[in-house]
Amino acid sequence: MAAICRRHWLLLPCAGALAAGGCGWLPRAPVVPMPVLRSRFDAQRRADVLVVMLPGAYSLPREFIDQGFVARLLEQGFAVDVAIADAHLGYVENGTLLERLRDDALANALREGYRRIWLVGISLGGFASLGLLMRQPEAIEGVLTIAPYVGPPALLQQVAAAGGAAAFAAQPAGSDDLQAELWVWLGRSGPALRDKIHLYTGSSDRLIAGQRLLEALLPSDHVVEVPGDHDWPVWNTLWSRWLTRAPWPRSASRAPQGSTLHRSGGRHGAFAGAT
Repeated sequence: MAAICRRHWLLLPCAGALAAGGCGWLPRAPVVPMPVLRSRFDAQRRADVLVVMLPGAYSLPREFIDQGFVARLLEQGFAVDVAIADAHLGYVENGTLLERLRDDALANALREGYRRIWLVGISLGGFASLGLLMRQPEAIEGVLTIAPYVGPPALLQQVAAAGGAAAFAAQPAGSDDLQAELWVWLGRSGPALRDKIHLYTGSSDRLIAGQRLLEALLPSDHVVEVPGDHDWPVWNTLWSRWLTRAPWPRSASRAPQGSTLHRSGGRHGAFAGAT
């Protein structure tokens, strides 16, 4: 697998983080298997759709719950199961991010019988979502990237200087790192693959330069931009916008009694108190 150029990842913004106290920024050791927090719409049976949520570089999986992402799914009647992977920077540091997501989130879901799998990734999670789609496009129905990180400034400047992803992909390979590989894949991908990607972001997002390059590849109705920067208030607005059009099944009733929230994989403090 192509290597990840690690030094750039450490520059990713920690949204509102230290001041708000909501950032899991302290270094964390990767564990195998990667912990995955699971929520079933109906404890008695598997839903048709699984939504896999991937957090930002400095966020904890629990923040998807604390910020109401899961609750709003239920409130709006979506009959989907949810998995939240603890895909933190430790896995980037040791080069196993996509491997662990593949084996501990995606492969498990396929074994359990899910055939409609959607990825929802914020910032670094957006990059991971695109990386998984690149690796296993046949297993993933769609990807919602929210304010995604898509590469370091130097790489994005190369893509822009080449005239976009397609022209960049036509050039001789200049790097074997995962971020460059993603842009080559994006440049070579056809309409069917690009149609699986949705880009939602804030107009003042600090990663907007790379997001504009991604936007140029996507159908116009797959891109939503709202005022704001790289932080949870904007992401919550974008999530609400997405839920007005998400192609996921709804239930005529609320989630049945006994809907569960549990963890699988290694033990980790990120899941303390999850019930």
